[in-house]
Order: sequence, then structure tokens, then C-alpha cells
Amino acid sequence: ALESAGGTVIHTRCTETLETRTILSLFDIPLWYQSHSPRAVIQPEVHPGNCWPFKGSQGFVVIELAVWIRPTAFTLEHIPRSISLHESIRSAPQDFSVYGLDDENQAEGVLLGQYTYNVEGDSIQMFEVQNKDDVAYKVIELRVNSNWGHPEYTCLYRFRVHGEPAM
Repeated sequence: ALESAGGTVIHTRCTETLETRTILSLFDIPLWYQSHSPRAVIQPEVHPGNCWPFKGSQGFVVIELAVWIRPTAFTLEHIPRSISLHESIRSAPQDFSVYGLDDENQAEGVLLGQYTYNVEGDSIQMFEVQNKDDVAYKVIELRVNSNWGHPEYTCLYRFRVHGEPAM
């Protein structure tokens, strides 16, 4: 699902990006904020702060893949606790679901699996597709259902889709 391989973030449903820092202000009135777009989720660089921060603990990202694939696994990546500020990764996703969609406007796709990102585990974690239906998809939706306790936002660093190209 990497952007460099042809993947595209096409929707975030109603998820709001967190404006992270004021860059320009006039008379203490913020005029421009720095924030990272949802595209960060399909970019190759992973370093502290280079994530898509969204408000709250629940969010959506819909990704159009470069080609139709039969998904076999998903990878979710967050920075390691050892390099995070205050050694806390409470903003990491906890419970999440992945859906295969026929198109970006489909309200409810096919559930491919429900997973938990383990903050005590490796920073890069792979999850096998649970509901294997041997169907190819070009659109995948990631739903973050909770984070590890941050009250204001969740940081989504990297999400990858693995699978077999459909012929």
C-alpha cells in the first residue's frame, strides 16, 4: 500500500487530523498550523512525530491499492517506546479492524480481521487475514477502534497490505 508503489489514501471518513503545531501567528492569533496528512500512513519513513495524528481514539483511513490483490496479511508499525518522548507510546493504536471494499463509497465492507497492536511487542507487527474469502480488493479500510490510553489523539505511523495480485 506504499504511496511509492502506487497506493493512495482516498478517504478518512469523518476522522479529523490533529493540528499539531502553530507555525505562523500574528498578534498571537494562529494563522497556519503544521500537521501531517493521512498520506504519512503509506510513506516509507518512520521517525518520531512523522505520523498521521488524528483526534480521539477512533479513526478511519481508506486506501486504494495500486492493483487488485487477495490480502494475506497486514502490517501495523509504530515507533519503538525506546525512541519516543518520555518512553510512552499511549498514542499507538490498540484495537483495529481491516475491511475489503468494492469501492471507496461502500459503507460497510467485508471484515478481513480484528486485531490488537501489542505495545510490548516489536514496533513492526504483522497480522494474518482472519476471514479468508479468496476475493481480490483494490480498496482497503483500516478502522482504529482504540488507542493505548492517550486522551487526545492517536498516531498512525505505517500501515501495509500484503497479498497476492489478482490475475
